[in-house]
Amino acid sequence: MVINKVRKVNEKEEISVKNEAASDRMIGKWVKCESCGEILYKEEVHQNLSVCPSCGKHFRLSSRRRIEQIADRNTFKEIASDILTKDPLNFAGYLNKVKALKEKTNLQEAVTCGICKIDGEQCVLAVMDGNFLMGSMGSAVGERITIAVETAIENKLPLIIFCVSGGARMQEGMVSLMQMAKTASAIKKLQDEGILYISVLTDPTTGGVTASFASLGDIILAEPDALIGFAGPRVIEQTIKQELPPEFQKSEFLLEHGFIDKIVERKEMKHTIGKLLKYHKPVKGSECK
Repeated sequence: MVINKVRKVNEKEEISVKNEAASDRMIGKWVKCESCGEILYKEEVHQNLSVCPSCGKHFRLSSRRRIEQIADRNTFKEIASDILTKDPLNFAGYLNKVKALKEKTNLQEAVTCGICKIDGEQCVLAVMDGNFLMGSMGSAVGERITIAVETAIENKLPLIIFCVSGGARMQEGMVSLMQMAKTASAIKKLQDEGILYISVLTDPTTGGVTASFASLGDIILAEPDALIGFAGPRVIEQTIKQELPPEFQKSEFLLEHGFIDKIVERKEMKHTIGKLLKYHKPVKGSECK
């Protein structure tokens, strides 16, 4: 029961409850799992890699926590951090909203890129963050991804991108849509060099990101029960005039139909990527091409 969990946590942390209401103690410390309805202690969830210990539901992760989980400790060196949001259309209130998000999330954009090691293997890592305008792709995100790709080419390092996005950023209009072609072109150059690209699709990966670099991986992994698609189900049904199968945009359905290569639970993600990097590591003295 929830009350037993409260008592257990309070005893463990030696929290004084004499002058503190129960509702006040709950604020910020508890989360309800959308899948099983269980009330969970946040710290317990964090220690379990932000996965529900009751049903295995994978909660959405910030880029900071994702990097902590995937990159070897103290190896992540950020790149392209100077590429910041522009306002090409002078969209009313856009930069003010971005400024507020920067203060709230301590992020500068919806993707963080860098060079790191994963299980001892050096690579370029880009991690999107849904907390920043739902991970939408504007000119800054497109440029950061492109720089990550170019860094991988220059240093002949494999590239891993963790995708989470609501699609192209409407506040930048056509400029945001151009990032689809820009990032896809950069990935083509990477693959022409014979350099490994692993795309990891997390919940949700939609819109222009799905239609560009997210779907172009040499190996495409996904987390369990992740929403992956381009347009929403209602839009698709209205367009094709057909009823869609249930859960057709979930990672399990996409695996069954060959869109992704493997569903990987979060506890296995670092080890799985590490093994893939080792398997595809060029033999010394050989060319990547």
